[in-house]
Amino acid sequence: MEESLGVQTEIFGQIKRYFQIRDVDIRTYSPLTLAYIGDGIYDLVIRSIIVGHGNTRASQLHQHTSHLVKAHTQSEMMEFLLPVLTEEEEDYYRRGRNAKSPTMAKNATMGDYRRATGFEALLGYLYLTDQFDRLLELVNTGLAGVGADEAARTGNMPEAEA
Repeated sequence: MEESLGVQTEIFGQIKRYFQIRDVDIRTYSPLTLAYIGDGIYDLVIRSIIVGHGNTRASQLHQHTSHLVKAHTQSEMMEFLLPVLTEEEEDYYRRGRNAKSPTMAKNATMGDYRRATGFEALLGYLYLTDQFDRLLELVNTGLAGVGADEAARTGNMPEAEA
């Protein structure tokens, strides 16, 4: 497992080398750009967990994943993550939370949407700075906090809300 995580921390580095992407100072990225990549990475982590528990119908995979990637769940996860964030991590979360987005998620309160954007910006920052182990640690802590860790691991997710 440890060897596997070492490979995962190199994902963005490999992508940068393969596609010849130049290094950019992370501080120049807007919070919404960080949230954009963080959303994709979080979705990939959750899908990997769900699919890792075996083959099932695509509709069931989607239902389990949707429950965990919705803004409300991400917002709840932040309650458990805030006490364990470093100052720098909290700063990236706060920047994302306070960013003025031109859109808002369906079926989410403005508060949930903003906290979820902050969560995604934090994950984007961790991913782009090759801190994938820390990203996974925080996702695990957040899932455990909302009681979704065991459900995600076993594939026994509560029904997704409409």
